[in-house]
Amino acid sequence: MRPYILAETNWKALQEHRFDVAVLPWGATEAHNYHLPYGTDNYEADALAAAAAEYAWNKGGKVVVLPTIPFGVNTGQADIYLDMNLNPTTQLAILDDVAATLCRHQVRKLVVFNSHGGNNFKALLRELGLRYPQLFVCMTNWFQAMDREAYFEAAGDHADEAETSLMLHLRPDLVLPADAWGSGASRRFRIGGLNQGWAWAERKWSQVSEDTGVGDPAAATAEKGARFFRDVSEKIGEFLLELSMADPADLYE
Repeated sequence: MRPYILAETNWKALQEHRFDVAVLPWGATEAHNYHLPYGTDNYEADALAAAAAEYAWNKGGKVVVLPTIPFGVNTGQADIYLDMNLNPTTQLAILDDVAATLCRHQVRKLVVFNSHGGNNFKALLRELGLRYPQLFVCMTNWFQAMDREAYFEAAGDHADEAETSLMLHLRPDLVLPADAWGSGASRRFRIGGLNQGWAWAERKWSQVSEDTGVGDPAAATAEKGARFFRDVSEKIGEFLLELSMADPADLYE
């Protein structure tokens, strides 16, 4: 039993433990190229959030990880078979209920631990902050925590070398053999601004990628995944530790 994982702890243990920070991992259920499982984002969220919380807990952080939300925003993948979608308004309703519960039990800090690129929580957290001014809310994108070029050869953002390496480390039993991996070739917008980041439109996934991947996974290895996993979880663990120790009324230098 890991005392910082809510799903594993128990009522007896919680007679003694009180937490400063609740971590809510949020993933998705969607196709990840031919070779990775639909639950890839959730396996990554579970493992990384737990490892980061363990790091903080062992250094005195009062952190608890809530069960992972397994569905994310997949509005651009409506025609990909059984890609499950939660609309942002549904996400806000879930967050509202979670926030109300935390406030009722006097947990004053919430981290949404995002594991899916289609989730965008910034606007939702702005609204949540107005509803619950007594609750400090923030989010992390673990996949942006490190310079990926220091770990991986090929660029990408979905079922690519990075994600395949992570899953080879975390759940190799769920990764198909390399001869089943798609190339992850993807198409770009014809409109320059949409490729440059200052203009935005949702990608229509079935028009962008034949295998649902974006980025070549060919160079992926479990060793790369293990190194990346260690460094990401330690970096986010340090963040959780700092947040646990911080006074929400005194956050600015």
